[in-house]
Amino acid sequence: MASASESAPAKINLALHVRERLADGYHRIETLFAFARDGDRLSVRPADTLSLSIEGPFAAGLSIGPDNLVLRAAAALRQTANVPESAALVLEKNLPVASGIGGGSADAAAALRLLRRFWGADVPLEPIARQLGADVPACLAGRTVRGEGRGDLLSAVPAGKLGGMPLLLVNPGVAMPTGPVFAAWDGVDRGLLAAGDPLQAARAGRNDLQAPAIEICPIVGELLGWLSAQPGTVLVRMSGSGATCFALFQREADCARAGEQARRRWPWSLETALA
Repeated sequence: MASASESAPAKINLALHVRERLADGYHRIETLFAFARDGDRLSVRPADTLSLSIEGPFAAGLSIGPDNLVLRAAAALRQTANVPESAALVLEKNLPVASGIGGGSADAAAALRLLRRFWGADVPLEPIARQLGADVPACLAGRTVRGEGRGDLLSAVPAGKLGGMPLLLVNPGVAMPTGPVFAAWDGVDRGLLAAGDPLQAARAGRNDLQAPAIEICPIVGELLGWLSAQPGTVLVRMSGSGATCFALFQREADCARAGEQARRRWPWSLETALA
């Protein structure tokens, strides 16, 4: 294969219930993952060494060394499959960093899918994904799933009305590292995430990290208020540990109007739809 590419779509948490702080520092959660049609993009071509270059609007400051999750995914796959070949990877970084929409995890998952094809590596990817991070298995699946445990114990759910639903992602221009937001969670278990139709379950649910994120970064609350005021929203919430927030719309026209206003008011936004 001379070259190939793979999409790394943005991840959103339709709901995120934090149930327990575990002894190992992680948290037991229940979440509904869904994915946008758009995001980062990873391409590959043959090379004598394994390398990564990053371009695009959010490339600045990102490491291209072995600590980058894309290269970690590539190295883990190469070792697991005993692949002698290398590859030159190029990441088009369109999603903001540390923003709660799974950019790094989505990129790592894209690397696993892409390089398995590129190298012809006949190995299961799920065990590798689980070693790389709690969100990587969901990003590897790339479809609506329920996550439990650390978020990496997945069960399929029918997308139902979510498929193709207009989606607006907005980031207030603030990087929000995951660790401090989880650390600021108050430790109160507010109950389980409902089963059944994912949209109904999400609307009846919550994101338990919203309150600590707003405490750390009040502009997240301002953004949520702004999104909630847009006509035609079906669900407004922060994704993951923030600071990106999202709105689902019933009609494309309402999403387009909100997207136009978001481009004038907020540093970054993406008008797209759920996959």
